[in-house]
Amino acid sequence: MPWMIETFDKPGCAELRSQLRPEHLDYLEANKSLLLACGAKLDDEGEGASGGLYLLDVNGRAQAQSFIEQDPFFKGNLFARVVVTRWRKAYLDRRNTLNEG
Repeated sequence: MPWMIETFDKPGCAELRSQLRPEHLDYLEANKSLLLACGAKLDDEGEGASGGLYLLDVNGRAQAQSFIEQDPFFKGNLFARVVVTRWRKAYLDRRNTLNEG
C-alpha cells in the first residue's frame, strides 16, 4: 500500500545535508524496491534543498516509519519534522519524464 513521507529540514543545515547525502543515496539505492518515487524539495532556483518527499510501497504505517527512521538523514538529525501519511494514487502520467537536473 502506498505511503507518503514528507520531511522538513532544520534551518541552517545545508552543510549537514551535504555531509549525509552520500550515505543517504546509498540507503535509497539499497531500498529502491520500496520506492515509488522520491526526491528533495528545492528552492525556486532548483539549488537549495529544504526537505524531501518519499512515496513508498510498504505494508503499513509501521514499515513506513521504520523506513524513514533508518534513513541517514533522519539518523543524522537533519529533520525538524517528518509527516507520514497514507497515499492514494489518483493520476500519474508515465509518458512524461521529469528533468532530474
